[in-house]
Amino acid sequence: MLELIITKAQKGSRPNITLPHPGILEFLKEDGIRNLISDHYDRIKSSSIRDLFPPDDVIFEAAKKNSADFFVQIMGGPIHYSQNRGNPMLVRRHNPFKITLEARNVWLGIYQELLPELGLPEELMLSLWNYLDQFSIWMINSEGRSARFSTIIY
Repeated sequence: MLELIITKAQKGSRPNITLPHPGILEFLKEDGIRNLISDHYDRIKSSSIRDLFPPDDVIFEAAKKNSADFFVQIMGGPIHYSQNRGNPMLVRRHNPFKITLEARNVWLGIYQELLPELGLPEELMLSLWNYLDQFSIWMINSEGRSARFSTIIY
């Protein structure tokens, strides 16, 4: 079984990022990617980082849709995210939230649980994992404990 290892990280690191293999979209289809993101967000609701996400169900669902649009787009699908939200600028969009190493590890840990359930070939799962692992390092913007959700970017 493929082991999905969380890379050690620190605030301010900017590792090179390789986009996920487009075969992931071919394998899962757009609905499969949307289901993955939805399942991830649903598990976040009961995690220790739930306070980083919108408590309001309508805003939470919009955030889930935006995230799914982003992932579909970076895997070679329709550019819904850019059409609806503009350029991703994810570091800037996440800046109002206090994202710590601990929060990153919880966020990734949920993907560690979900990815093996997808039935992806090993090469595709590793491509997606490597993207998530490296991308998440860019999002770390704080030391210490994570803060509560703020409506600044919604």
